[in-house]
Amino acid sequence: MAQDESSRRLIAAGARLGPVPLVPEIRLHQASDPISLWQRTEAVSGRIGLDPPFWAFAWAGGQALARYLLDHPRLARGREVIDIASGSGLVAIAAAMAGAAAVTAYDIDPLATGAIAVNAAANDVTVRAVCADVLDRDDLPPPGTGLVLVADAFYQRDLAVRVMRFAGRGQARGAVVLAADFGRAYLPRDRLRPLASYDVPGQRVTEDSDTKRTTIWALAERPAGIAAPAPEPVTPA
Repeated sequence: MAQDESSRRLIAAGARLGPVPLVPEIRLHQASDPISLWQRTEAVSGRIGLDPPFWAFAWAGGQALARYLLDHPRLARGREVIDIASGSGLVAIAAAMAGAAAVTAYDIDPLATGAIAVNAAANDVTVRAVCADVLDRDDLPPPGTGLVLVADAFYQRDLAVRVMRFAGRGQARGAVVLAADFGRAYLPRDRLRPLASYDVPGQRVTEDSDTKRTTIWALAERPAGIAAPAPEPVTPA
């Protein structure tokens, strides 16, 4: 309990609750200065070399995928949903708002899972936040999972490979798999099918430009008898 309260205080002190640019229906605790927040996190924890505070930013892929889910709620409605590398919980929150039966968000950073819980509460939805590295677990995603979501997870080669293995297991067990990314180096385009693209604003803090053209992808290889979501191109400026 003490650790949870400490996490909440750090989240509240380091990030301000406000609307997400592409998804103003959702409010997140977001930081304006990643370096200061990173340093504060290390100082409070008494540890150095911590991972960057990925949970404190609305990354381009997460914004685009959240927008897509809210615009196409049938994809999540009534389904068991898993969001991996959830960060702030933005995508998981969007799935819950779209009517998912249950949403589980996984992240390896305990501060991220704390942020997911705080952000979900701020948006009046229920998201189960789990701090664990689940990518190599053969029992996940469990049978019955209807939708697997992943955004902004293709920035490292090994991570991209593990994410795609997890996605493939989910698809083989009957889940629809959606990913979002603006085209990072390790995005496996040969295994993905584009569905929609968005110009995501407000990315100067974390990326090399203020606006990132970001694509929603569906995992292209599907077992027989499992229908893919019909592509519905959306290209807002």
